Amino acid sequence: MQGQPGPELFPGGTSITHLKVYDTVAPDGWAGGSPHMHFACTETYLVVNGRGAVQTLSSEGFREVPLRPGSVVWFTPGLIHRLINEDGKLELFVVMENAGLPEHGDSILTFPPPYLEGQRSYLQVASLSRAGAVFTESGEAARRRRDLAVEGFLALRDDFNRGGLRAFYDRAVRLVRTKEPAWRKIWQAGPVKAARRTETFLDRLRAGASDYLGQGRIFEITADPERERRKLGFCGTLRTYLAEGELVAGS
Repeated sequence: MQGQPGPELFPGGTSITHLKVYDTVAPDGWAGGSPHMHFACTETYLVVNGRGAVQTLSSEGFREVPLRPGSVVWFTPGLIHRLINEDGKLELFVVMENAGLPEHGDSILTFPPPYLEGQRSYLQVASLSRAGAVFTESGEAARRRRDLAVEGFLALRDDFNRGGLRAFYDRAVRLVRTKEPAWRKIWQAGPVKAARRTETFLDRLRAGASDYLGQGRIFEITADPERERRKLGFCGTLRTYLAEGELVAGS
């Protein structure tokens, strides 16, 4: 318990991103983001501005939940979700479970089946850079990817009553299964470690020790909204925060 603390994980081993949802219009006439789902992470939306909705598709069918400033919604792995930007001003903070996993591929876009048959066919439309990253400098490329995901989402919605989502889920798992060992290491080094640290605090408390309390510090993740260079992601422009904060000087 001695020594100066280093970079600190965001609470609970989560991560946070500031998102301004796309205001470009998809083929079905709605402005918004790219429909997708996650395999191991629960995701939360905290709405700070604008008006919109999140459209979802799951084993229970289609649903649409309104979003207004102050709205807080979250969804668990397997739920396909799509952000709708009704007034062009939808802005929110996204809190993701298991920091590190979303950045290492814990998601899949709802492309039509031919694009889900293998890594090469999927990455040809999902990745917008030579390095295989999901971010891009091109708004046009981001729109093409979004529109293809919307096309697949609409087909899944239309086909739901005939066969549910099992075929889509099976294809999705085949695409990402090989990533599981790497994801497990990230999970163990981050979220699991954060949870186990709480156990050490409780152990000290049970023993009647107070020494660990003297290590309390304040951390921050700095941002400069006026000069920031935002990234183009699945659902809008992103200000991505590192999962680790820096110690505030003088604390």
